Amino acid sequence: MDKSDDHHKTSNGSSGGDATEKWEDGSTGIRTAETMLRLAPVGLCLAALVIMLKDSQDNEFGSISYSNLSAFRYLVHANGICAGYSLLSAAISAMPGSSSTMPRVWTFFCLDQILTYVVLAAGAVSTEVLYLAYKGDDAITWSDACSSFGSFCHRATASVIITFVVVCLYVVLSLISSYKLFTRFDPPVIADSNKSVEVTVFGS
Repeated sequence: MDKSDDHHKTSNGSSGGDATEKWEDGSTGIRTAETMLRLAPVGLCLAALVIMLKDSQDNEFGSISYSNLSAFRYLVHANGICAGYSLLSAAISAMPGSSSTMPRVWTFFCLDQILTYVVLAAGAVSTEVLYLAYKGDDAITWSDACSSFGSFCHRATASVIITFVVVCLYVVLSLISSYKLFTRFDPPVIADSNKSVEVTVFGS
């Protein structure tokens, strides 16, 4: 009975390691796909950043720039940080066995989660500002601004949409890094104190 239990524990203990080894050692295609997935946000973040940096408009109603709004400035900074991290993580991920150590797996997991929420927050607050710019707020007699600065609003909208595409990519990356981390741990073993199960036969 003890030998079978030991064999069962051994098989459970090796299951997480086997899953990770299959992911890392025998899957060059998966590593390449992850590297490309990490590279994709670089171009998108830079596109959202450049569009927002160039977003300004002057007309007879006045002048407006992205720098006048803290939400848009935060969007620019978030996309810049995201682009830098995406490029660095893609370079590390492309190296065979470079992300196999536990500290690096933990680092990817934590930073992927952080970047996901940072970019999501940037897109969310910018969306709120755009909504007010398009719709205004009658309760505080705040008229819409996009009727007067349409070009500014269109470019800002494009930048926000690209940012949400980046969020979708980082959600996928977060799932991948979570899988690579948690498959290294064995499932919890439930110890059964009753070695035998008694079956009551009625009518015996």
